[in-house]
Amino acid sequence: MHNIHITDIAGIRVGHATNEAGGTGCTVILCENGAFAGVDVRGGGPATRETDLLKPVNMIEQVHAVMLSGGSAFGLDAASGAMQFLEERGAGFDVGVTKVPIVCGASLFDLAIGEVSCRPDKKMGYEACQNASDGPIAEGCVGAGTGATVGKFYGPARMMKSGIGTFGVQMGKLQVAAIVAVNALGDVINVDTGERLAGLLSEDFGKIISTEEEMYAQLDDKRNLFSGNTTLGCVVTNARLTKTQATKLASIAHNGYARSIRPVHTMADGDTIFALSTAEVDVMPDAVGALAAEVIARAVNRAVLAAKPGYGLKAAVDFRQA
Repeated sequence: MHNIHITDIAGIRVGHATNEAGGTGCTVILCENGAFAGVDVRGGGPATRETDLLKPVNMIEQVHAVMLSGGSAFGLDAASGAMQFLEERGAGFDVGVTKVPIVCGASLFDLAIGEVSCRPDKKMGYEACQNASDGPIAEGCVGAGTGATVGKFYGPARMMKSGIGTFGVQMGKLQVAAIVAVNALGDVINVDTGERLAGLLSEDFGKIISTEEEMYAQLDDKRNLFSGNTTLGCVVTNARLTKTQATKLASIAHNGYARSIRPVHTMADGDTIFALSTAEVDVMPDAVGALAAEVIARAVNRAVLAAKPGYGLKAAVDFRQA
């Protein structure tokens, strides 16, 4: 087994569009030739686009792009830019009179970072497509990870900066890779050591404390949690999967969130994972699922490790240098 970039998978290109001043951005995963797709939305507060068509009982088998964006529900507009880009290139589902690009998407809440009126829109989504390449992908505070944060149990004052991360592996001919924008209510855990890499800060901002323990200590507190969260991911493989198997792959991949984020899938998160299959290699589907959980977890770790301090917030790097 060796590490790969997500764009090493043939037919996959990834691009970011970033507005640092606005504190937001979007990231597109392009598969212009089509990819069998599935999705699993686990969080209680999702903002999603075209996820119903990915249900195995529905007609569409393949998609042409997945758009991950900031901006809360406003940011879903970024997918329209991908539709325009793909239509111009003749990609999409043939309906006779034209081709309709199938673009799925999900947005995270980053409106508390930067300028609240700045959200990913059609223009930014188009720009992300223009920036898409099959080379190494930037990580940290770029694209959908620009305004991402973690550790928000006590609101914005004690949260930390996060970002977007990628990780991929190849075993024989099989390739499995993931990209994740980490914007969780909870803390991010090192999957190798169990240490907290980023999350809820102590009152003196000197260390990272356990969100779960703080929750347990306040079981009778019925206050509304700060609802500015959601971790978005996409796992991509060259394994030959049906639409139904891709849906199951997205479900299994959530195990990677569970390994690396605590707590996860809360009512204040809209945690979502898309799965894409380019259908090139015949392998055991369960092996693909095991690798999917692994690459998702490690992409989550890389997202916070690549993030830099900003917008008045500390990042994991601040504690690792101490």
